Amino acid sequence: MDVDRVFRDIRRMVEERRGPLRWRRRDPFFVLISTIISQRTRDETTRAVSERLFSRFGDPEALASAPLEELEELLKPAGFYRQKARRIREVAKAILDNGGRVPDTLDGLLKLPSVGRKTANCVLVFAYGKPAIPVDTHVHRISNRLGLVDTKTPEETERELEKVLDKKYWLELNPLFVSFGQTVCLPRNPRCGVCRLRDVCKYHINRAGVES
Repeated sequence: MDVDRVFRDIRRMVEERRGPLRWRRRDPFFVLISTIISQRTRDETTRAVSERLFSRFGDPEALASAPLEELEELLKPAGFYRQKARRIREVAKAILDNGGRVPDTLDGLLKLPSVGRKTANCVLVFAYGKPAIPVDTHVHRISNRLGLVDTKTPEETERELEKVLDKKYWLELNPLFVSFGQTVCLPRNPRCGVCRLRDVCKYHINRAGVES
């Protein structure tokens, strides 16, 4: 598959619907905590809850000593808010033990309590600007639909994408595929009719063959 074309066409489709893709690097601790909040939570809810949380407890020291009941109340719009409140306090305490600094390596991030590969890779990309591939449901779904990979789990998808994609694509892959997955390659009823990649997309070609 022509990877250059894949990224070029996805950029065009995203720009047609949302304008040029823009994202800015954020404070590492904010990225880390907001990514924990984002799990099983809509993007708009994650943004609102994260901003509300940090307006009250803006650093690791404040979060580490925050009353659990108050954290739960602030996190309530997000899914699994009770579990997340406990995890966030644990992570904040671990950051304090690390001198107040969020690790900037995958190994260092994975040593934090309850931090998995997706969260760690989000911190590397969105906080430190280091090439990594955060695989969420959009990245996993789209990569398999297109035929870039043939995998069953996000972890497998990450490993296979690292093999088939040049590092020059890694930084933009997650925000680009997320936007594409929210506007064109939807989880249900993907808009194949407007997709520039339908002639090379494994999912569309297979579906067209079934329907014909």
